Amino acid sequence: MVRHWLLLVLVAMGVTSCVAVNTPGTGAPPEVFMHRTSNSDVVLLWNCLQPASGGLRVEGVAHSPWQAQPIRFLEVHLVGVDAQNRQTAEATGKARDIQIFTNQRSPFHLDLRTVGTEARVDLFYQYLFNEEYDTAMVAGPPMVGPRLYAQARSNMVRDACSPTQHLAR
Repeated sequence: MVRHWLLLVLVAMGVTSCVAVNTPGTGAPPEVFMHRTSNSDVVLLWNCLQPASGGLRVEGVAHSPWQAQPIRFLEVHLVGVDAQNRQTAEATGKARDIQIFTNQRSPFHLDLRTVGTEARVDLFYQYLFNEEYDTAMVAGPPMVGPRLYAQARSNMVRDACSPTQHLAR
């Protein structure tokens, strides 16, 4: 009898953990996002929405599919640029999670107030990532094994909301 209850509890925990992964706000499946970019550390997926005139909303997820080291402090910036390459509007946001571990997704969103003269919208993202360095290359006391040093990585996606560029499909 106790085994049956234990099995029931384990099945219930498994089902609830699967349900929690697909709830809104924790990152939808990649198929629902229209735009995508990636580098060797992180993948960004996003949608550009226009909820009202004079506004642009970017909703997306950051995913770390490859690296054993976590992506830390991911920040996302959205910049409106006019035809003369002048900045017209800016919005800044962060990923929900401070650290994004391997195969983890973290949602983000940005709300940009546009002025109407934007020719494109550029997306910038930056984060900290630990790199391994050989101890012979780094000054300091001798240590056994590699050292980890946080490196700031910055990236740009030009014309992030274009209907023909950065498509996820």
